[in-house]
Amino acid sequence: MNIQVQARHGELSEETRQKIAEKVVKLGRFVERVSNIDVLVNLEKSNEPTVEVAVITELKKDFRADYTSGDLWGCLDQVIDKLEQQMRKFKSKLTDHR
Repeated sequence: MNIQVQARHGELSEETRQKIAEKVVKLGRFVERVSNIDVLVNLEKSNEPTVEVAVITELKKDFRADYTSGDLWGCLDQVIDKLEQQMRKFKSKLTDHR
């Protein structure tokens, strides 16, 4: 699984990038065969960062979510929650229809 953390309109420290990567790596446990997780932190508005996460799978389904808030870590937690809901719903549809 490849994790890529990028910043737009600003810079993230290496420590912040590592913490973000540690949090999003847990998304791989919900759906098998995750190939990439792309995280984009938009710092255009310094008081309201936007976090966008895309989970790319080898299946025919990709998962995307974004959130804007006054706190970077709060944004990341909300995005992870949204993606977990999407993945659980997708996985339940797969298992229910078999």
